[in-house]
Amino acid sequence: MERINNLDTLIQMQKEFENIMEIRKSTVTNTERRELLICGGTGCVSSESLKLLENLKDEIKKHGLEDKVRASITGCFGFCEKGPIVKVFPEDVFYVGVTPGDAANIVSTHLVQGRKVERLLYEEPALKKKVDTQHEMEFYKKQKRIALRNCGLINPELIEEYIANRGYEALGRCLLEMTPKEVIHIIKTSGLRGRGGGGFPTGLKWEYASKMDSPIKYVVCNADEGDPGAFMDRSILEGDPHSIIEAMVITGYSIGSNKGFVYIRAEYPLAIKRLKNALKQAKQAGLLGQNIMGTGFNFDIDIKYGAGAFVCGEETALIHSIEGGRGEPTTKPPFPAEKGLWDKPTSVNNVETFANVPAIIINGASWYNKFGSDTSKGTKVFALAGKINNVGLVEVPMGISLREIIYDIGGGIKDGKEFKAVQTGGPSGGCITADQLDVKIDYESLYSIGSMMGSGGMIVIDEDNCIVDIAKFYLQFTVEESCGKCTPCRVGNKRLYEMLTKITEGKGTEEDLETLRTLAETIKLTSLCGLGQTAPNPVLSTMKYFHEEYLAHVRDKKCPAGVCQSLLRYTISEEKCIGCTKCARVCPVSCISGKVKEVHVIDQDLCIKCGACFDACPVNAISKG
Repeated sequence: MERINNLDTLIQMQKEFENIMEIRKSTVTNTERRELLICGGTGCVSSESLKLLENLKDEIKKHGLEDKVRASITGCFGFCEKGPIVKVFPEDVFYVGVTPGDAANIVSTHLVQGRKVERLLYEEPALKKKVDTQHEMEFYKKQKRIALRNCGLINPELIEEYIANRGYEALGRCLLEMTPKEVIHIIKTSGLRGRGGGGFPTGLKWEYASKMDSPIKYVVCNADEGDPGAFMDRSILEGDPHSIIEAMVITGYSIGSNKGFVYIRAEYPLAIKRLKNALKQAKQAGLLGQNIMGTGFNFDIDIKYGAGAFVCGEETALIHSIEGGRGEPTTKPPFPAEKGLWDKPTSVNNVETFANVPAIIINGASWYNKFGSDTSKGTKVFALAGKINNVGLVEVPMGISLREIIYDIGGGIKDGKEFKAVQTGGPSGGCITADQLDVKIDYESLYSIGSMMGSGGMIVIDEDNCIVDIAKFYLQFTVEESCGKCTPCRVGNKRLYEMLTKITEGKGTEEDLETLRTLAETIKLTSLCGLGQTAPNPVLSTMKYFHEEYLAHVRDKKCPAGVCQSLLRYTISEEKCIGCTKCARVCPVSCISGKVKEVHVIDQDLCIKCGACFDACPVNAISKG
């Protein structure tokens, strides 16, 4: 690609590449040209979507359609439950659960004969019928894709496709038509807040850094996504890496910085590969490096790898890691905007925050203000996981209710089970109950009920989950991820985990519950950084809303959900048992006695509660509780 030296050259390139977007945006319908976009996100790649792409290309060549049909990868469509996904343009047909073996059928039936492959269309459960397009699916109807605007629309490995969809136009307008103060003003008035968890106003953070009198400043992209079940930032980097590069250069211009770093965990190989490719392309096009777009402004970006430490998601710990030190947090103030990387003013934002910036610059602050609630503007990306029918990546306007996300977008609870709670904010968040399903999803609303937005993990829990076990899981994670610098987090969370283990083993007392609550509140008040301060949230929120379940563990020595193994008791029903001996044959400790065609009995003193008998019984005669 030729070097872009001014905004006019960029706009001209957009026009040259606009035919790419015409078909995908359904602005051209009367054409023989077709395009197939195949999901190239990590989840679909693990399900052989790249092999599917190869097969589609082979079939297209086999039928002599190379001049009329193009197949390429794109970013995550979001509907991970039904991947791999293939989208056919200009018809906008949406195929789900596609395997490499389906390539021949798609080409011969759809592309050659002009008939849809019905078996690969999504069946909408509520309508009990197949739907042809993405826009007809309930999963997408209430979404608004801003941060994810290019994921599922462009090939993330081609800068031409990013430019074709107005890529780098925001950068050009900032450098050539705006002062740094004007750029910051747009971001401030848009209401954009940090999407990494705390929700600090992005424009305000940039303004603080811009006012610091220093010849050296830094811009840092926090891509160290550590919450269990979260994959928002990874998907954006895999599907739209140029948007992050563009936003970082804009940030550098606005605060007076010439250097940026993307701090990304090494466990994201596909995101790293595509980011490196995008950085190379941006430099070749004159959109990164020296004399960007002929303006004399210089900005470069390096990649720094994290080793998967959750605490490095905290900005001061992340900064120390980039510097080559141990990833430990420091007290604030001073904030990074004043004294950050190598003691220089540093602006730190996460991937999703940056992904919103180009769209805001192009469309304006008032446009962005139209979405969201009074205090939380725009949209939020959530990784919807757990006991939910439609596992996937969703982007919704702030202020939408939890009920809409779980039941309208998520399709409800798997296997018709009863909803119990949803954990938002990962290990730092809290449980939200069925009574709170109508709560509005924004920063203040979630905080008011003892949870938090976090980076966007949303884990759905059903009646088969033990709430005490869930709290123990998150505490175990926090204990393992604590940097150990401060005593409340290092020692306190370890004690919380030990008490939760004691309770799930049936050894807890009611006095332990009071100790658990007191210790959790103490850790929350005295820990050094955000990790320690929020680590007790899963304990405090579950104790508040599911106190009876805790009492059942310590008073009745029972686990209502039948999860805590030490509290289980397997029994055989005299009415249901047919004496088939299957349970006795699979028991590893021979604790089940009984003759053929006679009722069997479990010796509770010998039973190790492995559940083998429960799984083997053909007539559901064995119960646990």
